[in-house]
Amino acid sequence: MDRRTLARLLAAGGALIVLGACSMLPAKFRIGSRPRNFESRDFVVVLAQPGDTPESLAATFLGDPAKAWMIEDYNDARDLAPGQEVVIPKRDWNARGVFPAGYQLVPVLVYHGLAPQARGRLVIAAGAFAEQMRYLKAKGYRVVRLADLIAFTSLGRQLPRRSVVLSFDDGYKSFLLYAYPVLKELGFTATLFVYTDYVGTGRNALGWDDLRRLAGEGFEVEAHSKSHGDLRRAPAETGEQYARRMQAELRDPIASFQRQLGLTPRILAYPYGGYDAALVEQVKESGYVAAFSVHREANPSFGDPLMLDRCQIYSDMTLEEFARNLTVLHEEEIR
Repeated sequence: MDRRTLARLLAAGGALIVLGACSMLPAKFRIGSRPRNFESRDFVVVLAQPGDTPESLAATFLGDPAKAWMIEDYNDARDLAPGQEVVIPKRDWNARGVFPAGYQLVPVLVYHGLAPQARGRLVIAAGAFAEQMRYLKAKGYRVVRLADLIAFTSLGRQLPRRSVVLSFDDGYKSFLLYAYPVLKELGFTATLFVYTDYVGTGRNALGWDDLRRLAGEGFEVEAHSKSHGDLRRAPAETGEQYARRMQAELRDPIASFQRQLGLTPRILAYPYGGYDAALVEQVKESGYVAAFSVHREANPSFGDPLMLDRCQIYSDMTLEEFARNLTVLHEEEIR
């Protein structure tokens, strides 16, 4: 284990483990030598062999090739050279996502309809969508579940540095026709926010059978209210009227999801992205643990889970403009 690797292990909190272990190991395992394996409670250190990749090492030492991001992020490398010393973290080492140069951000992208050709700003051309997804793959972004982002905001888990979440609003059938095949090809997941009044209402809407199938395949299905109306209290609305409307808009979807899908939605997308303090309180009292607007911002680990942000992707965006929504680090010297 060379001194640079040891320093990084110490910075990650492994001082006592590594120093104690090194003092008791045979000389061939000590600092300056190049062992094939070294293991502590928190880390494994290996010398990369020909053909090793982050995925193969993750499969061998972490039991899951999908955890390759842990190796890539810790070593700041996607490609491994034979003989390279590789540190493999066995568990989270930076759940807060805070680095000397700043703190981690997780963008959530939101789409609406897709079609062979773009129509208006909210219906994306299928070809442009596929190009955007392949850009994410080529640039090393990791598409994570919305539930993982919520855990990140409660310091419950670490996320890949280049994490991004995909979401689709309203419940359009075009998701199955144009988004689903691309996502399956690339191994991406997504969250569908549906408003229950629209489900199964015609050939352009997803039905409960569609949503049941998608949920069974691991796609998250969450709530977008009952009617897609503005959930903020109207100026002429009495307190009693507002309470009745919120009962329908926030609690009725929960009952529908439980009856039709056998699951309970816990995440809400505010219709039109609008919310205020009174609505946030209604959402919390209704049992939701997180909610999203459409402010063009990405989310840090310390974000309020009931006031998280998403970035709307429009049909007239160039690939360069799309990429501007993928900010994953807020640069700021952390002292």
